[in-house]
Amino acid sequence: QVQLVESGGGLVQAGGSLRLSCSASGLIFGSSAMGWFRQAPGKEREFVATISRSGSRTDYADSVKGRFTISRDNAKNTVYLQMSSLRSEETAVYYCAARPGTLYLLSTYSRPQMYTYWGQGTQVTVSS
Repeated sequence: QVQLVESGGGLVQAGGSLRLSCSASGLIFGSSAMGWFRQAPGKEREFVATISRSGSRTDYADSVKGRFTISRDNAKNTVYLQMSSLRSEETAVYYCAARPGTLYLLSTYSRPQMYTYWGQGTQVTVSS
């Protein structure tokens, strides 16, 4: 049974930082491209960042480039999202997602339908 468990969310002031973690089990993590998405109340789920199975390639939504960093530790089956200079409009539930069996080392995916498994999400609240 595949499980993705996010942690690290919370309340932070605008301009502050948080680091989210997503621990994966039940899949071959090193063969899985990973992604972070977020969903604010009343809005659709949106892409935030993605990382290739090797960790060598990353892609970001334009709105977070230069402020967020996605990384992974394949030995720990964990993917991270370091967020800085947070804005109030980034208040949302943040989800990690996994695409197992990714063939190529550098493949990344920004569309949610490309992911097979999802975590339950962690709430990030940015106060202004």
